[in-house]
Amino acid sequence: MVFHSSIEPIYYLLPLIGFAVGLLGTILGSGGGFFFLAILTLLLGVQAQTAVVTSLVATLPVCFVGSLGHFHKGNIDFRTGALFALAGIIGAFIGAGITSKISAEQLKVSFGIYSVIIALNIAFSTRKKKQLEVLNPVKQRPSGFLKIAKGSFFGFFAGIITGAFGTSGAAPVLAGLFTMHMPLKLVIGTSLMVVLVNTIFAVGAHFWVGTIDLTLVYFLTAGSLIGALLAPKILTKAKTDNSENKIRYIYAAVLVAIGLLMIIVA
Repeated sequence: MVFHSSIEPIYYLLPLIGFAVGLLGTILGSGGGFFFLAILTLLLGVQAQTAVVTSLVATLPVCFVGSLGHFHKGNIDFRTGALFALAGIIGAFIGAGITSKISAEQLKVSFGIYSVIIALNIAFSTRKKKQLEVLNPVKQRPSGFLKIAKGSFFGFFAGIITGAFGTSGAAPVLAGLFTMHMPLKLVIGTSLMVVLVNTIFAVGAHFWVGTIDLTLVYFLTAGSLIGALLAPKILTKAKTDNSENKIRYIYAAVLVAIGLLMIIVA
């Protein structure tokens, strides 16, 4: 079900916020769903279940444009991405079912806890990544059964997160891709492709049980599309991982703040 809410004065700030989310989400391969859900629930007071599906729809254009940009730059491993996406589709439908059966308060608290856990994981993995690059800069990528097992596990979990919380579910995808020792730019581009597929199917699952506020989608995507278009070009010009690591730490700090706020206001 879709509807158009009346335009509030604060809505005119949403394109600027969307631009920042689209830029950051595409650079990190996350799509920015974390921020869309938090904006809708904390800043605009949108009902939790409506915020989940509206966040998913608002994330779609970011993922599509970001994936297209990374594709043109050669930053997508389609075979590896397909492993994650196939398992993610199943997880997305399960996650959508979970959302329809829990209360708004439970959804906010669950999302808050998940945000904090993911933030800690991002900070820890970034630090570990730097240490491993010094100690063992060259690693062999897994293949065969191990690759299929990893892709299915992380992809399925990512799909559940996407369907349940209306976020990109990129954290499990990124974690799984990093364990395959892929180059950073290939990880980011492939992650966005997987997130795009998961989000499409999660929207389809939620469409029958939730409501989508198209007015909010229009305002958010007006800016996020521009950010998503610029991000691959910025990433291509990056000469070192130092800036990317700093962004990851800032991203983690913001996620902690969002998670705590979601728990407090639930």
